[in-house]
Amino acid sequence: MFTNQLLRETGIEISAERVERLRQAHAAAYRQQANHVRPLPGARELLNWLSKAGIPWAIATSGRMETAAVNLASLGIDPDGIPVVTRDQVKYAKPDPDLFLAAAEWLSAPIETAVVVGDSIWDMLAAIRCRALGVGLLSGGYGPDELRQSGAFRVYEDPADLLSRIHEVGGRR
Repeated sequence: MFTNQLLRETGIEISAERVERLRQAHAAAYRQQANHVRPLPGARELLNWLSKAGIPWAIATSGRMETAAVNLASLGIDPDGIPVVTRDQVKYAKPDPDLFLAAAEWLSAPIETAVVVGDSIWDMLAAIRCRALGVGLLSGGYGPDELRQSGAFRVYEDPADLLSRIHEVGGRR
């Protein structure tokens, strides 16, 4: 989606081969930064809490596994043990709901009972499109008003803030 928008705005024509080379170069550069990638405050604790509470969860990312693996490793997530849906596995990325629908199917859970936690307007739009409850985090460069206007039910500073108020989105302590 980003590439298509960039091409529309610049008017430059780029071949599919060049787009693929750019994607691969981006992935290589991202992997080189792997030692500097840190989870958001409270991210590991939130995921551990969900597991201990018996609340099924999955990771659904618009990134491809070649870059998502860096983030998964920083969270201590083994993709063989936790459902992970990446851009590689669906036809369309966000704002289309394919990622979230695939995650819900993987969990054998009705999408209408899902809480989608994301940090972009695209996450919130995709949540609305599949009838899930969107919860925003202020880590993606969007403000609380932008997240709410795009469908967020609640907005939190980071995963630690969400965990401290988990009851607001249906979790129980």
